[in-house]
Amino acid sequence: MNARNGRVVGWGTYLPEKVLTNFDLEKQLDTSDEWIVQRSGIRERRIAGPGDTTSSMATQASRAALDKAGLAPTDLDLIIIASSSPDHLIPPVSSQVQYLLGAVDVPAVTLSTGCTGFVYGLSTAYHFIAAGAYRTILVVGVEIITRHLNWQDRSTCVLFGDGAGAFILQATDEPCGLRGFVLGSDGSLSHHIIIPAGGTAEPPSLEALAEGRQYIYMNGPEVFKFASRVLGRSSRQALEQAGLTLEDVDWIIPHQANLRIIQAAARDLELPLSRFIITIDRYGNTSAASIPLAWVDGLESGRIKPDDTLLLVSFGAGLTWGALVLQMAPA
Repeated sequence: MNARNGRVVGWGTYLPEKVLTNFDLEKQLDTSDEWIVQRSGIRERRIAGPGDTTSSMATQASRAALDKAGLAPTDLDLIIIASSSPDHLIPPVSSQVQYLLGAVDVPAVTLSTGCTGFVYGLSTAYHFIAAGAYRTILVVGVEIITRHLNWQDRSTCVLFGDGAGAFILQATDEPCGLRGFVLGSDGSLSHHIIIPAGGTAEPPSLEALAEGRQYIYMNGPEVFKFASRVLGRSSRQALEQAGLTLEDVDWIIPHQANLRIIQAAARDLELPLSRFIITIDRYGNTSAASIPLAWVDGLESGRIKPDDTLLLVSFGAGLTWGALVLQMAPA
């Protein structure tokens, strides 16, 4: 089969109803709105409700994307779910989403590369399309990180929120789609973002629960240094592969981890913040969901135009990183 391009034909999101503001957190933690905003840029975040699961949130976002594209679940050829907070260790959450959507017999896979998951998933989808293996692919970034937080640890619990964002790519012979990308991983730094207990290295135990080792631990200063190094570097590498410069890019959509990290990336790339889509003030760090949520926000606010060229760039647990340059539709 001939190589083909991938065009964005649909998108959708799901955000939980509950909004947790910094002022709410002031009532339960030794913190303040000023302290949180100054260190992260976050003012509020969404928190999954009792009826929300990772699979249900991914399904809601996916249905919205299918409606936007005018497609039925059975029109899909592949489902890719990027998440580090599945409903269960087994089965994979991708199979649950496939069933809930009614996408009968459609293959489904889960990618777990932390906050970089959506960039990994999107690049995988583009290559399946380019190879001629599949024509219509759903890619979802979804997380319920807040259920893995120690709500007494102000260094982490103020940072995260929950949400889901979904995009559908469809094969086309028109000139658009993936222009360049770079993916990376440095496992020597994996201990800087970790849930120590609950896996095979440290199975669940009463001792682990008593010590709070089932919660996310993050070495903030080291992650900040890593992100500040890798965002600009990977962006340049992806642009070089695409044969483009920053002047050719309409919008940069970074992982929404911390406003200070985005500001550092802007300085490194010698760009004003006005070139970046930023939603961290409203949603916090939603891990693999942060880039699709910001992307949809840019689309639905009218800032991102249908034929824009975008640079998506992320970093996350692993420690991993990824940058991807794409043109949404033919210019």
